[in-house]
Amino acid sequence: MSDAFDISDEQQDYSQYGLEANPFPYSPVPAEDPEIYCGQQHVSEKISSTVSTMLSTGKSKHLVITGKYGNGKSHTLKYTRSLLRDRDDVVVGYVAQPGEGFLDIYHEFVYDLGFNRVQELAYEYLASVAHDVTDANPISASAMKSLIDEGDVLLSEIVPEAVRRLSDVTHFADFARAIVHMVYEDTNLYAWQWLTAEGIRYEQRKEMEIHSALDDDTMGVRAFTAFKNMLLELGYTGVFVFVDEFESIARLSPKNEQATLNSIRHLMDQNSSGLCMLFGCAPEVWQDIMSEYHAFSERIGEEVALKPLTNEHLNDLVSDYLSRERNGLNEDSSIDPFTDEALDVILQRSQGNVRQALAICSRVLDSAIEENRERVTPEFVQESM
Repeated sequence: MSDAFDISDEQQDYSQYGLEANPFPYSPVPAEDPEIYCGQQHVSEKISSTVSTMLSTGKSKHLVITGKYGNGKSHTLKYTRSLLRDRDDVVVGYVAQPGEGFLDIYHEFVYDLGFNRVQELAYEYLASVAHDVTDANPISASAMKSLIDEGDVLLSEIVPEAVRRLSDVTHFADFARAIVHMVYEDTNLYAWQWLTAEGIRYEQRKEMEIHSALDDDTMGVRAFTAFKNMLLELGYTGVFVFVDEFESIARLSPKNEQATLNSIRHLMDQNSSGLCMLFGCAPEVWQDIMSEYHAFSERIGEEVALKPLTNEHLNDLVSDYLSRERNGLNEDSSIDPFTDEALDVILQRSQGNVRQALAICSRVLDSAIEENRERVTPEFVQESM
């Protein structure tokens, strides 16, 4: 048996630094719900202004966040999303990258919401109808589901009226039928596949009396608008859409790139209220879009740029990460065991890139433990690299 490898599940001991564990990510990709945001004030202020405007006025507003690879665009979008998810008056969806066109954006948005959330919205809508056409008074989606499951309200009593009303609200009868079928055990998976633009057979559509297919960008814009209008009818303030890695549209053919941008433009034109879109995009691609596609870039109106980390930013970032794993022996907000000079070297080596800086901190801290170093000095950082 070879002894070339020494594999163990024994955890490293970081107690000499007053830490429970290495707080820095080994693979510094953004967490789904980040707890730490080492933001740049001009960025957080611009995002706060954009989001707050939509929340306070209901009027749609959009923003592009630019920054070099690794400077925190994804982290910024996901952190903003995590804050908004705590609110019960908005619906928030994250799109990792725009894919081949707007239909992919729509698909990823609905998929991010998930089957259970969309089904819950369907029950919410049925509850609003049940108030008017039955003696029941369901105050929530779960209450509506219980009434239906227990036979106190029959679907046959409320579904025809629900489809009629939702068709009037959304101007899309097929969308209304798909939403209602989310509560039928026999057809809810077909309805979900239709709503996510995955495509279903004609026979499956016929079973739900759905006549159209969600199979192109135009239909995607129509379905998204219908979804948003349903939410406004239910009393939601609006919808937030976070589109990450928007620069990937530059890999599309010029025709497909223009079609994607036109579809997003049409979506914005058709939704002057209740919609807030935030895009993360590489600066050079956004500059190209601004110069070549004026009709699209004018709809967005605002851009804010993430800049490379400064010494102060890195100090705050490292302090915040370390404080998460302090074990009570050292509860201050210091950067120990790193020295200020060590962070200067890390800043230089990472060129201010957040992702690289965190990766370096993670590796250097482990090396310091292995070599039993009391402090992480600039010389040790150089040796560890």
